[in-house]
Amino acid sequence: MRVLSGIQPTGRFHWGNYFGAIRQYIDLQHAHDGLYFIANLHALTTIREPELLRKLSRDAALDLLALGLDPDKATLFLQSDVPEVSQLCWILMTGTPLGLLERCHAYKEKKAKGLSADAGLFTYPVLMAADILAYDANWVPVGQDQVQHIEVCRDIATSFNHHFGEVFVLPEARVLDSAAKVPGIDGEKMSKSYDNTISMFEDPKAIRKKIMRIQTDSRPMESPKDPETDHLYQLFSLFAPPEKVAEMAVLYRRGGFGYGEIKKALADAAEQYFKPSQDRRAELETRPDTVTDILVAGAQRARSKAAEVLARVESACGIRAPK
Repeated sequence: MRVLSGIQPTGRFHWGNYFGAIRQYIDLQHAHDGLYFIANLHALTTIREPELLRKLSRDAALDLLALGLDPDKATLFLQSDVPEVSQLCWILMTGTPLGLLERCHAYKEKKAKGLSADAGLFTYPVLMAADILAYDANWVPVGQDQVQHIEVCRDIATSFNHHFGEVFVLPEARVLDSAAKVPGIDGEKMSKSYDNTISMFEDPKAIRKKIMRIQTDSRPMESPKDPETDHLYQLFSLFAPPEKVAEMAVLYRRGGFGYGEIKKALADAAEQYFKPSQDRRAELETRPDTVTDILVAGAQRARSKAAEVLARVESACGIRAPK
């Protein structure tokens, strides 16, 4: 199966990105043909500083490689390095009903908040459809909040196929592990939007300081607590081996502990968990040409497939003479 997903470089990746998506990208690369791109074209809807966008895009590549994405098993590239996708996007827009885009939640939510929504946000789902359809992707790993965009992609592809023949592969959403909802330092879902994130690659001292700031309830130390409803325990469960998690659950149910004790255990477990990735990232930073070569090679592979699909599309709709 061909698996495709993109991730926006709108800020440094954090624990929520890793456990919610990136870890599963890495798992899927071993058994499937994986294409993963850094969605810098999508990021233009929010980032207006060119140097910042370049830096965040580079950081995204370094982070993904350090976390275990293997360029020998998966294709990693910059979205903007495959111009065929932008060409395909225009063709798809010519047949996409306005009503379909007006119903998309990202656009509706921004309008409901009274915020200005530009054409980039409005047509975001069409570019996302082009991202997917350009590579004949079978599976698209997404969070539950992105399933609607896969349905829009299927609608657009189905309409094109109806008019011009069976040109596009219809992708399926592969919903990412909903259990990996990672709480932030305020107890809400970890998100750059809430400014409550912890990055894998921050200075270890800064990470510990953030962990010590995680909000907890005011129950007395001696009170037993339900581990399943506690976000410190949820975070600890992501990092620690099963036997340590079981021991922690017993401690919660027994009571008689301080949250400072749990926070220290969490900091120790997180530091140990990400230490190999931090070491790999530091080593990659000493070889910038290697990262550039990986992205260039990935873009070449991606363009080869996208060019094949674009030629098929252009021939079907009359832009290019059929072979």
